[in-house]
Amino acid sequence: MELIINNKVNAKLASNKKLLGIAAILLSVALLSSCGEAEAITDKDKQEVATSVPVEISDLTVGEISSNYATTAVLEAKEEAFVVPRASGIIQEIFVEEGDYVEKGQVLAQIEPRRYHLNLDRAKANLVGIEKELHKIDKVYNKKLISDDTYDKVTAQYKSAKATLSLAELDLKEATIVAPISGFIAERNAKVGNLTESFQRARMFHIVQQKELYGIVHLPEKELSKVHKDQQASLELTAFSGQQSAAYVERISPVIDAKTGTFKVTLRVPNPNNTLKSGMFAQVKLNYDTHQNAVLLPRKALLSIDDSMNVFVINQGIATKLPVSVGFQEGEFVEILSGLTGDEQVVITGHHNLRDKAPVEVVNQNSNQKSNPKDSALSETHSELAKG
Repeated sequence: MELIINNKVNAKLASNKKLLGIAAILLSVALLSSCGEAEAITDKDKQEVATSVPVEISDLTVGEISSNYATTAVLEAKEEAFVVPRASGIIQEIFVEEGDYVEKGQVLAQIEPRRYHLNLDRAKANLVGIEKELHKIDKVYNKKLISDDTYDKVTAQYKSAKATLSLAELDLKEATIVAPISGFIAERNAKVGNLTESFQRARMFHIVQQKELYGIVHLPEKELSKVHKDQQASLELTAFSGQQSAAYVERISPVIDAKTGTFKVTLRVPNPNNTLKSGMFAQVKLNYDTHQNAVLLPRKALLSIDDSMNVFVINQGIATKLPVSVGFQEGEFVEILSGLTGDEQVVITGHHNLRDKAPVEVVNQNSNQKSNPKDSALSETHSELAKG
């Protein structure tokens, strides 16, 4: 009897152990399955986050764009004069300073004139004496009382005396230094009390006329066919923080410099207000052609892939790569000839690692949305109504 009871108890214990083992196995399987699903979900989320690339976008614009040849030039005065003395002597007085504007013929300085006055008086007296002598000889010469040689000698002395008088007058006139052209005094090297020599190399004054300036540029010979007289150019002046000034082709050299392979082009730069100065450095853009109403793309949106130009266009959060054909390029923009209509939004930042049809996240969406004045007015009206 006890044996039967013990067997039953043992059988029941064995059955319970077997149930516990099965339960443990099922629990382990369930835990592993749930962990696998969690890892799969996490990997999927990570993949989605990794493929949503943050980018910045920009709208296309419509405007004008030009084809230019860029170079540099230093502005030069169209007219300038270096004033040197023709007379010798001590500088007695100076009437102008650097920066003054002078007219042609205006007195600049005066050399001590006393010596020249005395020379003039002597020449006048000498001429008077010879004139009297010639007058006496004329009377007797008509009566054939003197020889032809004597008459010719006195006549020559008279002409010489007249020339000496003219030279004395000229020397006195040149003792007064006058401006040969109208313009600004760029340099004044003369000082009161200095001794000047006639036609000395050291210049007393430097005068420049700046109502019209010149810019000299040297272009490669391949550009010769693209340049013509009165062609427009623009100058960007370093001294005025990039201020733009107009210029025009004045002259084109007819020869090519064999050493450099360039030809000289002279640009005319109008300067009616004397704002520009001789010697200023300028960035020159020689305009070849200008296209109006062109579709303009930010230059940084372009990608060169497999020898072709491409851009990424955003449509409903997806970046699509499109090939484009470009025309003129100027500054930060390029002209689109084909591939875009002008209504697209293109990626300008973050597109170097993008793939075609990749999802993107636009980080500057608000800055690129075009505001509508009517919508703004409606929003303000709704706000006022809400406050009321």
